[in-house]
Amino acid sequence: MEIHHFEHGWVTPAVSYTLSVLGSLLGLVCAVRLRSARSGGGRAWWLALSAIAIGGTGIWTMHFVAMLGFGVVGTPIRYDVALTAASAVLAIAAVGAGMMIVFGGERARAARIVAGGLLAGLGVAAMHYMGMYAMHLNGHISYGTPRVAASVAIAVVAATVALWLTVTVQKPLAILGAALIMGVAVNGMHFTGMSAMTVRAGDAAGTPSGATATTLLIPIGLAVVFAALGLVYALMAAPTDEDRAAAAYLAARLEQGDAAARPGTPRPAPAAAPAGPHVPQQRGSALGGASWTYRDRSSRQ
Repeated sequence: MEIHHFEHGWVTPAVSYTLSVLGSLLGLVCAVRLRSARSGGGRAWWLALSAIAIGGTGIWTMHFVAMLGFGVVGTPIRYDVALTAASAVLAIAAVGAGMMIVFGGERARAARIVAGGLLAGLGVAAMHYMGMYAMHLNGHISYGTPRVAASVAIAVVAATVALWLTVTVQKPLAILGAALIMGVAVNGMHFTGMSAMTVRAGDAAGTPSGATATTLLIPIGLAVVFAALGLVYALMAAPTDEDRAAAAYLAARLEQGDAAARPGTPRPAPAAAPAGPHVPQQRGSALGGASWTYRDRSSRQ
């Protein structure tokens, strides 16, 4: 059966690439915060946000939006909602597991990146073909082994490079460039896997079971918008290294001020006596007070 991957022209691949770049960008920024986190809870928080951004927005949402441009002549297409949702969870979990391996310690970092990339890449490839399995149509779907293998290899390489970038990039321009490259890799994996598919006409007729892509687009679009806004808010609300340094400086100054105000703290020496013929002289009293008299220097003999 005749297959179309760009039924709506270049709109769907352009939007899917934009989403993959956006998710990768937010994920890499969260990874920068992950590296500077000082507590276990903070590291877990930023790791989860980075996995959601890269695995959820950068990979899975890109995959689903690209599927909006997929069509087969002569049959409607429907999607299994449960399997579609499970594929999203799988993408996030795969990226999160890969990041846990990479950030689990400082030793053997290169080996950790390779192992994490292999796990995350295989998980992302499984997400892709699970999403394809969730697609119902009137026909029999088969895949060409060489292109399937190529898509899995691309997924593993892309995931490995992505994990390497999460531990290296720091400056804004480097993060943006890395996100653009990751977008190309993610889309390359998706369309390579799609090109491996062949559909043969089947005996079934009518409308397959499941939800249409348009029906799923509304909740998925809302989830992406709120997730992106939540990630941006979390990044803006979290203190940066400069904020921590400023807070530490203010705390040190306040501590110094409190120490100077405590009883028994040495105080600065009194100012020198004023020049002139009259010099103030302090004289104690029985009540512990003090009175002052003036003695004329000119009266000395």
